[in-house]
Amino acid sequence: MKKIEYLVGNNKFKSISRHPYNNLTCEFIYELSKILTNHPRCFEYPDIKTLAFWCRKKNIDILKSNFNSAQLRTGLGLVFHITPSNVPTNFAYSLLFGLLTGNSNIIKVPSKKFEQISIICDSIKKALKKKKYVQLKDNITIVRYSDCVEFTDEISSICDARLIWGGDKSIKEIRKSQLNPRSRDIAFSDRFSLCVIDVKSILKLDQYGQDRIIEKFYNDTYLVDQNACSSPHLIVWLGDKDSKAKKIFWNKLRKYIDKKYTMPNIASIDKYTKLCEDLINLRNIKKYKIYTNLLYVVTLKKLDFGINELRGKWGYFYECNSKNLDNLAKFIDRSCQTLTYIGIKKDVLKKFVIKNNLKGIDRIVPTGQGLSMNLNWDGYDINQSLSRIIDLK
Repeated sequence: MKKIEYLVGNNKFKSISRHPYNNLTCEFIYELSKILTNHPRCFEYPDIKTLAFWCRKKNIDILKSNFNSAQLRTGLGLVFHITPSNVPTNFAYSLLFGLLTGNSNIIKVPSKKFEQISIICDSIKKALKKKKYVQLKDNITIVRYSDCVEFTDEISSICDARLIWGGDKSIKEIRKSQLNPRSRDIAFSDRFSLCVIDVKSILKLDQYGQDRIIEKFYNDTYLVDQNACSSPHLIVWLGDKDSKAKKIFWNKLRKYIDKKYTMPNIASIDKYTKLCEDLINLRNIKKYKIYTNLLYVVTLKKLDFGINELRGKWGYFYECNSKNLDNLAKFIDRSCQTLTYIGIKKDVLKKFVIKNNLKGIDRIVPTGQGLSMNLNWDGYDINQSLSRIIDLK
């Protein structure tokens, strides 16, 4: 068997079930929030700052009160988490989902050595050193390995549930490792997300309001280089085709990213290559604009089938116009995960979903909340999926 690197825990795997949202686990997560917040490098990484904020007592208490199951529930036992290779902090949220629902957890992190992973693992180990949380040590094992099918086979055969985060191809490969008959398999596959903006809403905002919208959009996209499944790739403008709102939006974003964003050197070549490929292969392109090396915008002639295949990275966006939301409905399929929005009322969005019997879209959230993780994800109720009912009469 190839080398397995244990970042937290060891190879003595235990299946320990606890009551979901038990006090010890919740207090451990509060403690982790404090440690992350006080870490000297926390503010170097906005995604760690976001994680620390998510772990704060107020948020965990809200999740606990929302769970508040009248049924007698307990964790499943041992959960095997296989997390995506391109989002450094995803493994931490997956672990937290497993802990909150009362499970022991084995988490496979990306083979790439992101600094965020080291910071989070060090913080977890620091929290576990406190006498109060010693008994939680057997609930957390974090490993790193590459192409070790034997280990994936071993853990898959003994776990009570498996969470797979990744592309469709990766999921198919991992599913070759068989589970025992009573285990549950939950896959978070490759998804597409988009943002819908009412053009009038941008024009109605004052300078401060426009700046805040840009900051929120940046957080949904550039913070993770558009790698998150919930980061929008397509911007749909509702209303006037030639509105100056678009000019305001993209120019303000350009100025903002010039100050905030650092792009890997390889991204420059990749983005330009992507543009060349689009110009050759996409017949639906009306025009394009390179605002800066950090921002490419490709304007489509119209909404069309296949929008779920439009994927940008490092500040590469597609945009198009639509008279109303209903025109968008027929192009939404099961691959669509998150719709973020600006300037659209909730009741309008609710009617849009009900009227059109959408095949896709699992989340509809305001811009700025695209990356906000919760225990309803990809249409799954994680609380229910990672716990079991004990029928007490």
